[in-house]
Amino acid sequence: RICASKFVLLVGVSARLALGFYLPGLAPVSFCEEKERQRGAADCRSEIELFVNRLDSVESVLPYEYRAFDFCTVESENRPSENLGQVLFGERIEPSPYKFTFNVKKQCVPVCTKTYNTNNQEDKAKLDFLKKGMLLNYQHHWIVDNMPVTWCYNVEDKQKFCNPGFPIGCYVTGSGQPKDACVHIFSTQDTFYIFNHVNITIYYHKVENDGAEARLVAAKMEPKSFKNVDCSGPPMDLSNKFTGELKIPYTYTVDFVENKEIRWASRWDYILESMPHTNIQWFSIMNSLVIVLFLSGMVAMIMLRTLHKDIARYNQMDSVVRGTDSQKRHEDAQEEFGWKLVHGDIFRPPRKGMLLSVFLGSGTQIFIMTFITLFLACLGFLSPANRGALMTCAVVLWVLLGAPAGYVAARLYKSFGGEKWKTNVLLTAFLCPGIVFTDFFVMNLILWGEGSSAAMPFGTLVAILALWFCVSVPLTFVGAYFGFKKRGIEHPVRTNQIPRQIPEQSFYTRPLPGIIMGGILPFGCIFIQLFFILNSIWSHQMYYMFGFLFLVFIILVITCSEATILLCYFHLCAEDYHWQWRSFLTSGFTAAYFLVYAIHYFFSKLQITGLASTILYFGYTMIMALIFFLFTGTIGFFACFWFVTKIYSVVKVD
Repeated sequence: RICASKFVLLVGVSARLALGFYLPGLAPVSFCEEKERQRGAADCRSEIELFVNRLDSVESVLPYEYRAFDFCTVESENRPSENLGQVLFGERIEPSPYKFTFNVKKQCVPVCTKTYNTNNQEDKAKLDFLKKGMLLNYQHHWIVDNMPVTWCYNVEDKQKFCNPGFPIGCYVTGSGQPKDACVHIFSTQDTFYIFNHVNITIYYHKVENDGAEARLVAAKMEPKSFKNVDCSGPPMDLSNKFTGELKIPYTYTVDFVENKEIRWASRWDYILESMPHTNIQWFSIMNSLVIVLFLSGMVAMIMLRTLHKDIARYNQMDSVVRGTDSQKRHEDAQEEFGWKLVHGDIFRPPRKGMLLSVFLGSGTQIFIMTFITLFLACLGFLSPANRGALMTCAVVLWVLLGAPAGYVAARLYKSFGGEKWKTNVLLTAFLCPGIVFTDFFVMNLILWGEGSSAAMPFGTLVAILALWFCVSVPLTFVGAYFGFKKRGIEHPVRTNQIPRQIPEQSFYTRPLPGIIMGGILPFGCIFIQLFFILNSIWSHQMYYMFGFLFLVFIILVITCSEATILLCYFHLCAEDYHWQWRSFLTSGFTAAYFLVYAIHYFFSKLQITGLASTILYFGYTMIMALIFFLFTGTIGFFACFWFVTKIYSVVKVD
């Protein structure tokens, strides 16, 4: 009882401290009415700014800036600063002409009116681009007080889904079939309907009862379509056959509602909880984790029992080696247990040791980067509210982890007997990062050609190169210097001068079948999380389950290690001592299953159209597959290296 009370007290104190702790850049902003601010009685703001972000679509990989669609803009204000992660993800946040005053309700406020003439080529091009955006269901993304303005509507089973975006408009086909948001609303054939009016409701929570200061806890909107500037009349339609002059008025209505239940710290909950199939996702994740843990336990139990019996029998054989028939028993034991026969070749340097060491160095860099990034995400530093923080953290960590990559590559290359240390360090610094950068640069050229907001500006591209060449490469050289300076890895057994002949292998112990089988179990523990991650990237859904992702990461490491060790043991029993590349490729083949799943996801889940979007999807997927290949392959190699070193140091060999 005393321990329990101390635990409760500790939790209470921690929770109390957490109430006063906010992440950098995410501290709450207090708002108050204009009269209160003028009195100087409260340190708060009265003006509420609405920012607009890039527009995207589930039917296209190409996002576009807000200005690309010729909406109402302001020219005098500067854009807010964006971090590296936001630029890499193509976010382009800029101020908008939508301005509100706290707790001041307004009805049908005109923002601007856009006029187009189809006889003018420039106006016609703008209208055509606007039609294309509605046809592909491009979505607005507005931001108020660093949280998305959501469009909440009812879905199946009378559940409410809050979308952090709303469409430009919608289209009714020539056969009268409404698409997307036009369903059950508009029905005129071959016509576009523009959502040029928004009803915005801002919910706030007072900091103290009857106090002047308040914090915004939700911002919801409902898109409307009106042809008249006074928010009346028929909807704002645009027929494909229309010619002449067209005027599109943009207006808004804003309302303020006090909410006493939602706190500022939990204001994102209604968005995350309303995501489709959330409960099913959590149940599936838990189910997957239980299955993977059960399989991992079975593999570990089999390995421990089998090795224990082998080691016990070898020690028993050594204890009776002085008997009259000891030589016969020794030969029988060697014939029965083949993995001890290859002790003189088990640490023979592999072929292409240079390339393997380079891959392992880059894989170590990716592994440490992933672990630290997910750990910080679990602590809440990289939540969806902190825009771009996840990618920024990953890039910065990768740059700073050049030293471990150089050290591991150099140390392993030296243990393989390599002497071309200059080539090794140059390949470690430039081979894998160069492949990723080349792929990324080609994708960026396509984005530039399409005029997408996801195209990285030239200045940012130069900054990335500067981080690579001026920080990562020197750190790689420093790590390689210390790696080559240290003595090579000492092995528990000597290597024979003449390599042992490998007997003919059965189908299941040959390299290719073993490698293909090795990636099945690791992929089985990630494919559910992989579905959520792909949805987050390509279907623009928020990902926030970093706790489960970190747990799956740990289980993936354990599963890759155990599956590789198990297959390595079978190959050694078959007297095949080429374990280095095989262990790397066995767990690394998980990336091949990832690639197959990504192809299946593209054709079955996505609605992406257009050659450019298809090339971009597979181009970025290849980058992810390469990173995943290096990551999982490195796990498998070091697990097998530990296993081989352990068993040949425990068992006595003559």
